[in-house]
Amino acid sequence: MRHQRRRLTAVAVAVAVIAALAAACSSAPPGPPVLTWYINPDDGGQAEIAARCTAASGGRYSIVTSTLPRQASEQRQQLVRRLAANDSSIDIMSIDPPYVPEFAQAGFLAPMPPAVEAAAREDRVPSSIEASTWQGRLVVVPFWANTQLLWYRKSAVAQMGIDMNAPVTWDQIIQAASRARTQIAAQGVRGESLTVWVNALIESSGGSIITNVGEENPELVQLGLNAPPGLEAARVLQTYGDAGVAPPGFPTADEDTNAESFQSGSAAFMVNYPFIWGKAKSAVEEGTLPQSVPDDYGWTIYPRTSPDRPSAPPLGGINLGVGAFSNHPDLAYDATTCITSPENSAYYFVSNGNPSSRISVFSDPEVVAEFPMAPTIRDSLTQAAPRPQTAYYAEVSGGIQRTFHPPDAVVPGPTNEAATALITAVLRKEALL
Repeated sequence: MRHQRRRLTAVAVAVAVIAALAAACSSAPPGPPVLTWYINPDDGGQAEIAARCTAASGGRYSIVTSTLPRQASEQRQQLVRRLAANDSSIDIMSIDPPYVPEFAQAGFLAPMPPAVEAAAREDRVPSSIEASTWQGRLVVVPFWANTQLLWYRKSAVAQMGIDMNAPVTWDQIIQAASRARTQIAAQGVRGESLTVWVNALIESSGGSIITNVGEENPELVQLGLNAPPGLEAARVLQTYGDAGVAPPGFPTADEDTNAESFQSGSAAFMVNYPFIWGKAKSAVEEGTLPQSVPDDYGWTIYPRTSPDRPSAPPLGGINLGVGAFSNHPDLAYDATTCITSPENSAYYFVSNGNPSSRISVFSDPEVVAEFPMAPTIRDSLTQAAPRPQTAYYAEVSGGIQRTFHPPDAVVPGPTNEAATALITAVLRKEALL
């Protein structure tokens, strides 16, 4: 009994000590709120901006980052799962533009304060505002905006008799590449990049994959794939495939694969994002690529589908959403204003190669020195068209990827009809992807 009493006394003392420590901790002054920013993978730029904005907050909050998967579809999937469970840890999230309507329609985004909205509209390229809007409201803050350019090897094109200082069409570059027995590097892999290509071709012809954007009832969504612009897009893909200008392994080629084809000189043309410039410069610095290679790079606006109509280049990038279940939505929105400031936007462009959504950044001397094609990127973003703005984007994109792959086997008419039938059935819950 004596030993038992001693043990009980010892336990009581330990409990008392823990209780006292807990009381002392609870009475300590709390630190500033910690905001979690779910970011897409990059070269450390978002983490640096988080540190900058933590310092700039003057102790009102701190920002930590949590990295999402690399693929945009997987980023969406992880965020949707968490938000569907009312996860309060999501204060700020980097969202790929086509998923914005889905997040807004589901109630996953906190309402944007008027002052933040006014600031978010300032100095932005029009396409980034369009991709941040749902049902007439700005629901996310434009962060960076990306677009594809038409890249070409100047030495190869000089022998082709094609004027790259004037707008060019897909038919022109296909014919030029075929005559010269060279390649046009494009993304043929079954993935989001294929939807990007199809959408750009259709929009460049004056059409849209979805003709009644904003429709909330999936059974009432109307598709424009069978309309003349959709058939013209399919014709361009068929022409590309028949001309023999696709690189080897085209059905699995992604942006990185194409960058290698273009860098090696096997492809004289390429449609791709500006990251390929930084990739070449890094290789030069590492001593694995001669300076003469990037010196041979030329660039211009994305090819036209129709000769009499300006192209509608692809729009990518990232927008910042504030989670509807965040415990600190006002602070999170304040942080988005800091994250997207001109200074941080220019830093992110120069350091990570991701173009800004701000017009003024493209004339920043440091940006132009690092990216001499910055004015062309700005012009491309001015013409760019978002992918279909719908709460059911995942279903629409999945249907296009299923039916338009491989793109060099597309047949105008039957492919368009197959895509329309599949997407319609999926939206009506009559089929699964």
